[in-house]
Amino acid sequence: MQPIETDRLILRRFEMRDAPGLLAYLKEPAVSCFFSMRLADLAAAEEEVKKRAESDSEIAVCLRDTGELIGDLFAVREGDDTYTLGWNFNKAFSGAGFATEAARALFAHLFTKEGARRLYAYVEDTNLPSQRLCERLGMRQEGLFIEYISFMNDEAGNPIFENTMQYAILRKEWESKAGL
Repeated sequence: MQPIETDRLILRRFEMRDAPGLLAYLKEPAVSCFFSMRLADLAAAEEEVKKRAESDSEIAVCLRDTGELIGDLFAVREGDDTYTLGWNFNKAFSGAGFATEAARALFAHLFTKEGARRLYAYVEDTNLPSQRLCERLGMRQEGLFIEYISFMNDEAGNPIFENTMQYAILRKEWESKAGL
């Protein structure tokens, strides 16, 4: 993947220097869907970065001025023209609009350079920041899957199922909102 630059960010492939930044937000993931990605230490973060660096679908989000990793995006192609998307950002950088800026740049890239027709994301119904992000990006809620997935178990070892929302946007909707 060629780097994508915005006013404040660079979206690029993962590099080994990203391991400390990745550990910073995956040592204690804030959202249940990332619990399985929990990293114990810097060595685990380095191994994870090596895996991510091999894929164009895993995107490091870095501050343009310092190169510091502050989060990541993923965009996995499904079929010819559809991508499933997601994001995970360090809580220390929340509230500054970085996730919105990064996701908008990725949307523009996927729609204009990769020929995407449709983008969609799954969001737990308890993850209000991601729901608001989807809405800021012009995505619409398409559905609510009741007791769709489990990321953890209760004290007795039984799965705790979560409700999951699906948000999506079509290229023609994005073009209309972008005034293209």
